[in-house]
Amino acid sequence: MKYVFIFGFLGTVLLNACSDEAIPLREPTDQGGDAFKYTWQTTADSIQASTYSTYLGSEGTFVADNAGSTTFNYWPNAHVLHILVDGYLRTKEDSYVPKMKKLIQGIKSKNGGTYSNVFNDDMLWLGNSSVRAFEATEDPEYKEVAEYLWTDVLTSYSDVFGGGITWKKDTPKQKNAVSNGPAIVLAMRLYKLDGNTEYLDRAKLLYEWEKNNLVDPVTGLVWDNISVDNGVVTTNKDWIFTYNVGTWIGAGIRLFNATGDRVYLDDAVKSAKSMMTSPKLTTEGLLKDEGQGDGGLFKGILVRYFIELIQVDEISEEDRNSFIKFLKFNATTFYDQGLKRPEMLAGHNWKKSQSGTVDLTTQLSGVMLIEAAAKLDKENLFD
Repeated sequence: MKYVFIFGFLGTVLLNACSDEAIPLREPTDQGGDAFKYTWQTTADSIQASTYSTYLGSEGTFVADNAGSTTFNYWPNAHVLHILVDGYLRTKEDSYVPKMKKLIQGIKSKNGGTYSNVFNDDMLWLGNSSVRAFEATEDPEYKEVAEYLWTDVLTSYSDVFGGGITWKKDTPKQKNAVSNGPAIVLAMRLYKLDGNTEYLDRAKLLYEWEKNNLVDPVTGLVWDNISVDNGVVTTNKDWIFTYNVGTWIGAGIRLFNATGDRVYLDDAVKSAKSMMTSPKLTTEGLLKDEGQGDGGLFKGILVRYFIELIQVDEISEEDRNSFIKFLKFNATTFYDQGLKRPEMLAGHNWKKSQSGTVDLTTQLSGVMLIEAAAKLDKENLFD
């Protein structure tokens, strides 16, 4: 019955294409001489509606794919909260508010009645989206969740490798970018709320540790992890993923905004410029295909923090224009080629429509990209 509803809804969208241009009926290159108009706002509405209808599971949480899965995974659901906040901030539609509330409570229920998790990065993703939900709604429950998660994650800080937070609670000799970059961002979000300098001090400490251990000093690209194997300390420099660069950029932006120290912003800009040209992260100007599963969500996380950098007043106009051009190319490519219509499903390769199963992770990256484009378009930065 769920799928009947989905196609019925989207069929209605198609029938009303004259008023809702979210689903173009012609190729952008075949417009009879008229300039093609990308409909970022209505496309964001459509992909949000499709994602909710297609992936909604039980207790307000979302399932792992669109092929009948009933599996709940913690960390993608943390990012569902992000996209619901995105939609609410963009539209101010009250319908998003109960969806957010059911989701945050459903995550706890599905996770055994607790927000605590062995994966520190999972908790950090939820902590960050919870702060955004609190800022959007002023509902204190979200702030309480974020503070609880922050306290829980901090128990995994140690002096192994000179500092940093472990990837998991049970991996004392492995520390990852994914458990430190988002921790810096969360600390700074909480600092912005309360002004408690303990958050700021911890963020600075984690930033210096990650910079010294997991960031390439030449390019600013972020290595995945440092670990001990048979007594040998090894830094995994082969694994360079989009989302680690994204949270590193987000960390630098927040510390710059709080301290005024230009080093943080310069670090973020360097990483962003390297990301746009690195064959590890891009192919011909398009963020690389990192597959489905966990990798399907990586690009969306990068986009979330990359657009924040575009909006920092202190970056040069040359850099801003370069960043906008890069994001616009990715967004228009996805809009033209990677978004399957009428289902409004995202391909993990943003220049290719997905023909089979689409994981929730992959879909979320597509939503994040469209929401980012809608945000920049609304602020007249896509002109």
